[in-house]
Amino acid sequence: MKPVAIFKHHPLEGPGYFATYLDSRSISWRLIEVDACEALPSEAAQFAGLVFMGGPMSVNDDLPWIGPALALIRQAVAENIPVLGHCLGGQLMAKALGGTVSRSPVKQIGWGKVQVADTPAARAWFGELSAFEAFHWHGEAFTIPEGAAVALSDSYCRNQAFVLDKHLALQCHVEMTEEMVETWCSNGAGEIAASPGPAVQPAEAIQTGLDERIPALNQVACRLYEKWVAGFSEALTNPHPEGERRTASRNKGHPESGS
Repeated sequence: MKPVAIFKHHPLEGPGYFATYLDSRSISWRLIEVDACEALPSEAAQFAGLVFMGGPMSVNDDLPWIGPALALIRQAVAENIPVLGHCLGGQLMAKALGGTVSRSPVKQIGWGKVQVADTPAARAWFGELSAFEAFHWHGEAFTIPEGAAVALSDSYCRNQAFVLDKHLALQCHVEMTEEMVETWCSNGAGEIAASPGPAVQPAEAIQTGLDERIPALNQVACRLYEKWVAGFSEALTNPHPEGERRTASRNKGHPESGS
């Protein structure tokens, strides 16, 4: 089958648990290192699906790759190719599909419970799950594009996720690994210290109980990823195309994030 394209936007960012999930299902994937000036593909149809990870920049920044990324997302949605966005990736999806992204009144860094919308669209992705503890690291938030439906929310951010047919955009993070949390806290200590607020937790608190928090979050992520890959138009097969890349960057994190 065609590989999944994973777009990495920051040197310390990677797909985390999402890569682990794909490997466990023998689903091939290709890491596209936007942060290393790798050109974005022009045709979404080269891939079974597109996945956009997080990063510290804003989708409103004047960066040369943002326009092509937005165009690629629109092309994939038009061609019924599944798109998945994590944090910055979710914001890229929102902007590409007609939503807006702006500074959030409350920055969120750390763990916090999100509520699943009690709607058919949200239930199709989350089943009977009513709430779960997600990981957050963002200072901006998106509106819901026309035709999409809000799927997650919390008291600080009303739009934590939206769904549109086989596409899922997340403001919160479900791809976290223990290593990622520790790396982000280490590299983001300055941002945490400079961002006092009701939804910003100390690094020590963020790293507490990871042996329970991470497996619980992985379980939620697994359900979402299962639903997402079910949207592939091709049957899953085992061969991995030559040149596909799996690197240690899958488990790294970004030190500071505007996403």
